[in-house]
Amino acid sequence: MPRYCLALDLKPDPQLIAAYEAYHRAVWPEILDSIRQSGIGLLEIYRIENRLFMIIEADSTFSFERKAALDAANRRVQEWETLMWKYQQALPTAKPGEKWMLMERIFSLD
Repeated sequence: MPRYCLALDLKPDPQLIAAYEAYHRAVWPEILDSIRQSGIGLLEIYRIENRLFMIIEADSTFSFERKAALDAANRRVQEWETLMWKYQQALPTAKPGEKWMLMERIFSLD
């Protein structure tokens, strides 16, 4: 399974970070369904301070373009993304409108 790692920041406010984490303890069922339907089998998010790190493992049907198209057509996903953006902020090097940024693997212990 291909693995993708992405990064994003949260706004550096302890109350906002706590609220963001609370949402992720009870992710809406429609969001979980949309993740699975896109070909993602594993998705984990880690946090240190206000930096987030996401790990995705996906099957051969997954692509970021397909996921974006599915998300754009899903009203609940759009609601979730709008809500999450209240807590998130782009990395300093992000392009306008870019949220999660794909990371480059620079080492692997095989």
